[in-house]
Amino acid sequence: MVRIKTLQEIKLMRKLGKINSLIIKKLVRYARPGISAKDLEVQANILMEKFNVKPAFLGYKGFPSSLCISLNEELIHGVPSSGKIFKKGDLVSIDLGLYDGSFYSDCAYSFSIGRPLSLAKDLLRVGEAALKKAIAIIKPKIKIGDIGYTIQSFVERAGFCVVKKFVGHGVGKQLHEEPEVPNFGKPSEGLELKEGMTLAIEPMLTLESPDVEILEDGWTVVSKDRNLCVHFEHTIAVTKKGCWVLTA
Repeated sequence: MVRIKTLQEIKLMRKLGKINSLIIKKLVRYARPGISAKDLEVQANILMEKFNVKPAFLGYKGFPSSLCISLNEELIHGVPSSGKIFKKGDLVSIDLGLYDGSFYSDCAYSFSIGRPLSLAKDLLRVGEAALKKAIAIIKPKIKIGDIGYTIQSFVERAGFCVVKKFVGHGVGKQLHEEPEVPNFGKPSEGLELKEGMTLAIEPMLTLESPDVEILEDGWTVVSKDRNLCVHFEHTIAVTKKGCWVLTA
C-alpha cells in the first residue's frame, strides 16, 4: 500500500532530509587520498549523534554499517572498511539513510577523489543530470513509467547503462515503502503519482553493461565487468503542482 503523507508530515521529513544532505556534503569535503571508508563512517556517526538522528541502514536486514560507501566498480551497498583506502581518481558513492524516530530519509551522491578522468567525469555528469531530469517531470498524475523512461532514455543517449536489478522506492514511515521506482520504463505506464507521495528517486549507472552481481560479503553490488558505477539519490515529495526535494 502506498502511504500518502500530510503536509505536516512532509515538513518533518524535510527537516530530516536537510540533515541528511548536510551530512553527505560534509563527508564529501572530508574525503581525500589516504582516508579510509571506515574513517568516513566514523565521521558520519559523529555527525549523526550531533544532529540527534540515527543511521537507517545499521542493522537493516543485517547490514553491518551506518552508511554505504561504494568505490569505483562498486555500485551500491558497499561496506565501509579500514582497508578501503581512497586514492586520487577514485569514484566514491556515499549512500546515507537517516531515522529521527518517526520518519526516514534516503540520499546518495557520487564524486571523484581529486580530478576525475574523462570517462568518469562524463559518468558523474550524466548520473547527476539524470536525477535532475527525473525530478523536473514529477507532479501528480504522471506515471512511474514516465520517471523510469526519463532516466533511461537520457542515460542511454549519453552512451551509458541503467541498472535494472535495483530500483528506487517509497520512503517515509519505513525505509522502503511502496511503490518501486525503476530507472527504466515506458511513458504513461505504471502507478499514477498522487500528491503526498514520498519517493526515493535513485539513478544507478554503469559504464558499459547493466549487469551486476553481489560480492562474497553478501552486500556489495558491483558491475559484472568491473567497470565504473555511479549512484545519485534524493528523497522527494509529490506536491500539488510538482515536487519538493526533501534532501536538497
